[in-house]
Amino acid sequence: MDYLVNILYIVAFSMFIYGLMGLTGPKTAVRGNQIAAVGMAIAVIATLIAIRDTSQWILIALGLVVGVALGIPPARYTKMTAMPQLVALFNGVGGGTVALIAWAEFLDTSGFSNFKHGEEPTAHIIVGSLFAAIIGSISFWGSLVAFGKLQEILPGRPIGLGRLQQPVNLLLLIVAVGAAVLIGLGASEGGVDPWWMVILLVGAGVLGLMVVLPIGGADMPVVISLLNALTGLSAAAAGLALNNTAMIVAGMIVGASGTILTNLMAKAMNRSIPAIVAGGFGGGSVAVAAGAGEQRQAKATSAADAAIQMAYANQVIVVPGYGMAVAQAQHAVKEMASLLEAKGVEVKYAIHPVAGRMPGHMNVLLAEADVEYDVMKEMDDINGEFNRTDVALVIGANDVTNPSAREDASSPIYGMPVLNVDQARSVIVLKRSMNSGFAGIDNPLFYADHTSMLFGDAKKSVGAVTEELKAL
Repeated sequence: MDYLVNILYIVAFSMFIYGLMGLTGPKTAVRGNQIAAVGMAIAVIATLIAIRDTSQWILIALGLVVGVALGIPPARYTKMTAMPQLVALFNGVGGGTVALIAWAEFLDTSGFSNFKHGEEPTAHIIVGSLFAAIIGSISFWGSLVAFGKLQEILPGRPIGLGRLQQPVNLLLLIVAVGAAVLIGLGASEGGVDPWWMVILLVGAGVLGLMVVLPIGGADMPVVISLLNALTGLSAAAAGLALNNTAMIVAGMIVGASGTILTNLMAKAMNRSIPAIVAGGFGGGSVAVAAGAGEQRQAKATSAADAAIQMAYANQVIVVPGYGMAVAQAQHAVKEMASLLEAKGVEVKYAIHPVAGRMPGHMNVLLAEADVEYDVMKEMDDINGEFNRTDVALVIGANDVTNPSAREDASSPIYGMPVLNVDQARSVIVLKRSMNSGFAGIDNPLFYADHTSMLFGDAKKSVGAVTEELKAL
C-alpha cells in the first residue's frame, strides 16, 4: 500500500509541474490549471489511502466540503480588478494552514516529546514543523495586511514606527526563533509547555504584520509574490515534517517560482528585496510636477481630437494600467484597436512588469478581451519603439510611465525602469483626475507640451473615442 501511495504522489507532483508549464502562455493556461487540479485530487486520494483510518476520512471530507464552499464563489465572481487581493487572501490562507498543521503536530506529540508507533522525535520533524510554524504565521498575517491595503481597508501609505521599526522587527524575530529553539531543546527532555508554541506563533504573526504594514502600495505586487514564495517554503517544511512527498515538491515549486518572480519584479522596479522589506516606499510625499516650485497646467483634450490623432497615425501604442482595470475598459480598448487596425494603423500594447496590482494583471485583462498575445509587448521589447510612435495612449497608468525615474535623482522612483512613453510624438493620457498614482508621486509627463489629458472614466472615454472613429 505504501508503494501505491508513493506512486500516486509522484503522479500528483508530476502533474503539478506539467500544469505549471502550461501557465507560461494564455493559450495553455486553462489546461495547465486543470491538469494541476487533477494532480491535487490525486494527492488527496493518496493521502486518504495513507491514513487508512476511515474515522478520519469524515473530518477530511468535511474540510473539503467547507473549502470548496468557501473557495469557489470568490474565485468565480471576483472581478479582475480585485484579483490581486484575492490572490493575497488565498495565499494567506495557505500560510495559515501550514502554521495550524505545525501547531497540531506539536499538540499531537505532546510538544514533540513522544511520537505514536514508538517513533523518536527526529530533527527533520522538529525543525520542519517549527520552521513551518514561523514562516506560515508570517505569511498569513502579512498576506492579510497586503489584502487590506489592496482592498483599501487599510491605507496604501507606509504605516510604521519610524526608527523603531527595524529594532522592533528584530525583537519579534528573536522571540519567535528563541521560542522555537526552546521547543526543540525540550523535545528530548519530556516536552515543553504548550504556551511556548503560542508565543512562537504570536511572535511570528506580529512580525508578519510589522513587516508588511510599513511597505507602501507601490511595492505591494512584489510583496504578494514574496509572501507567496514564503508560503511555498513553509508548505515544503511541513511536508518534510509529515513525510508527505507531494507537499514537499508542491511547496518547493511554489517557493522557487515565487522567489524567481519576486526577484524579476524587484529588478523591474530597480529595488532590492531587502529594501522593499525595510519599507517606506510608496504612498509617501507627492513630488512636484515641475522643478523649483513652478506650477504647470495640464492640457485637456476631447474624444474627437484623440480619435483624429490616432486615425491618421502609422503606429499607436496602448499603455494599460490599473485605471483600465478599475473601469473594466479592456473590451472597449479591443474594439477601438480593431477600428484603428481597419484603418491601417498598427496597434501594440506596452506592458510594464508591475503595471496593475499583481504580475501579469494587464496581460490577463487584455487576453480576456481576445487581444492577441503577440501584440502585448514587454517593456524591454517595446521601449525602443516609442521614439518612432505617433501616438501613445496611456490608460490609467501613472508610476510606470513617469520620466522622473530616468531624469530626477531626487524622485523616490529614480532608477526604476519605466516605459519611455514621453518619447512618442504625441501622448494621450486617460485619467479620472490629476491625482497621483499608487506610489503617491506626481508625473511630469502629464504636463509635457506633447501630452494631452482626456479626463473621465476610462471605459466611457474609450467608448467615446470609438464612436468618433466610426464617424471618420
